[in-house]
Amino acid sequence: MFNRIDRVVITGASSGIGFDMARRFLAEGSQVVLNARDPEKLERACRRLEGGRRVVSVPGHVGDPATGRAVVAAAREHLGGIDVLVNNAGIFGVKPFLESTTEDLERFFATNVRGTFLMTQAAVPLMIAGGGGAIINVGTTLVQQGMTNLPVTAAMASKGGVHALTVALAAELARHRIRVNTLAPGIIRTPLIEDPDALAGIHPLQRVGEVADTSEAALFLARASFVTGTTLEVDGGYSHGR
Repeated sequence: MFNRIDRVVITGASSGIGFDMARRFLAEGSQVVLNARDPEKLERACRRLEGGRRVVSVPGHVGDPATGRAVVAAAREHLGGIDVLVNNAGIFGVKPFLESTTEDLERFFATNVRGTFLMTQAAVPLMIAGGGGAIINVGTTLVQQGMTNLPVTAAMASKGGVHALTVALAAELARHRIRVNTLAPGIIRTPLIEDPDALAGIHPLQRVGEVADTSEAALFLARASFVTGTTLEVDGGYSHGR
C-alpha cells in the first residue's frame, strides 16, 4: 500500500503543531508546501525552517476554495504531486453553549469543516494521479471525551464534523489507495493554549503534550500503510481514564 512521504502539504503551518510537523517531515527528507492565513507569519516560519528549495509557502484561508486550488497548483509545480496532506488548520474557542451565536458556529465551521473539506477536495485528484497517498485530519480528543469545566460545544460541533469526514473519506477513497485518518491531540503546548501546564493533571500521564508528540504521530500515520479510517488519540491517556 502507498506510504511515500516525499511530497507533503501542511495547512495551519506557521506555528504550533503544524510548524513542528513541517520541521519533522523536512528532517525525514520530505519536500513541503506550507499554508497559513497570515502571509507574514508564514514567511517567517519558512525562514525558520531553513529548508531552502524544499519549502514552498502558499498563504490563504482554507475555507476559501481558491486557497486549495493555489496550494495544489504549488504542489504540482514544485513537488510534482502530493503524497501526504495534513489538514491541521483549525480554530478553537471556549464559550458556554447558551451564549454561543450562529456567527460563532459559522466561524468554526468555515475553518474546521469547510476548510478541511475543500482542501481535501482540491488535493485528492492529484493524489489519485500519483497512485495514492495519506490524508491526516487534525481533530481533538475532546470530541470523544468532554470536560465539565470547559464549555466548547460550538467548536466541538465542527471538530466532530472533521472526525466524521475522516470515516466517510476513508471508505470512499480506499479504492484509490488513499488512506484517511484523524490525529486527535489532547492539551498540547502551543501558542493557542494559555498556561497549558495547569491542565497537565487531566492526562493520566500527568503532563501536557509537546508538539514533537503530535509530529511523531503524524509521521506514523503517514507511513502506516494498513491503517485507515481510524482516530489516533495523542492525549496522554485522557480519552481512556482520569
